Amino acid sequence: MLCTTTREGNECAFMSKNGCTFSGGTCNPAIEACLGCERLVTAGDMQYCSSYPDPAAKWRYGVCNFATHVKGTSKEEAKINPLKASRRAHRR
Repeated sequence: MLCTTTREGNECAFMSKNGCTFSGGTCNPAIEACLGCERLVTAGDMQYCSSYPDPAAKWRYGVCNFATHVKGTSKEEAKINPLKASRRAHRR
């Protein structure tokens, strides 16, 4: 449904016929960590996340899973089975 509180005219998953169902009845503005994300929507002079009504909660315990401007770091090394490695070395 279309938002009728802070982001008027934008689609919002938390809007219902009775108003905003998010706690507090309105979305919270984006924080500094959100700057650069493609999901930011400007309404008036404030910026809001189009995917989640409380961006600070998403960043509280690490990187927001909706963030489009943050690249994931993958440091997984291939696990080598020592038994298979010794067999391969023995065949050479």
